[in-house]
Amino acid sequence: MDLILAVKAIILGIVEGLTEFLPISSTGHLILAGDLLNYTGETSKVFSIVIQTGAIFAICWEYRVKIGSVIRGLFKWEAAAIKFTLNLAIAFMPLAILGLSFGSLIKAYLFKPIPVATAFIVGAFVIFWAEKREHTIRINEVEDLSWTDALKLGFAQALALIPGTSRSGATIIGGLFFGLSRKAATEFSFFLAIPTLIIASLYDLYKHHELLNSSDLPIFGIGLLAAFFSALLAVRGLLRYISHHDFTVFAWYRIVFGLLVIGTAYSGLVEWTVD
Repeated sequence: MDLILAVKAIILGIVEGLTEFLPISSTGHLILAGDLLNYTGETSKVFSIVIQTGAIFAICWEYRVKIGSVIRGLFKWEAAAIKFTLNLAIAFMPLAILGLSFGSLIKAYLFKPIPVATAFIVGAFVIFWAEKREHTIRINEVEDLSWTDALKLGFAQALALIPGTSRSGATIIGGLFFGLSRKAATEFSFFLAIPTLIIASLYDLYKHHELLNSSDLPIFGIGLLAAFFSALLAVRGLLRYISHHDFTVFAWYRIVFGLLVIGTAYSGLVEWTVD
């Protein structure tokens, strides 16, 4: 096994795991990290899908009791389990429909350094706005969501089709605007990630199946494990953090990262592959 390649896989796995569920956009970080490590090209596309799967496994493991309870409840036709599952399905639909309709256009015109950096910075000011306004909390737990709440959160998540926005960030901050507590908004973002990322990963693997190579499995496995453990730390850390703090720190981080993207793009320090 190539030791240098293994180190790159670990670094990229950690980047994916730490950023997937925080409101700071994993896509932007992976693009920049991949370019800095010179890990780009066709194989990197499949690698990104694999390490994203590692992050999904982390959520499934962290909430295994809840997920198991919902699955058992579905077999018993329990109302709470059916409602929870339907809410996830409803929330998933806007992203699925808009992604299939406009995904190619978005990749053609927005997967470039300046649009990505702009989305980072604009997203930061949305977070500032969300935190500055007076919060009227009417939903403290994800189980209390109605189908209309789920649909609104689904449209919020769909904003993540704009690269640099952050899927988790759009859902969480959207939840604050819609009257969810920070805990409820964050946890629903985690649960919604499961069908969203699983279906997206399967779709991407189908599109790039010709790139799959058994010789890449050890490196992919290393990246997956790195993503799993770092995502687990990120999820637990975020839940502890929001119990005593707001999301303002992530807004400042987004501004700094957005300016970094602009700086590296204009200086030529990084040859962004999104170009």
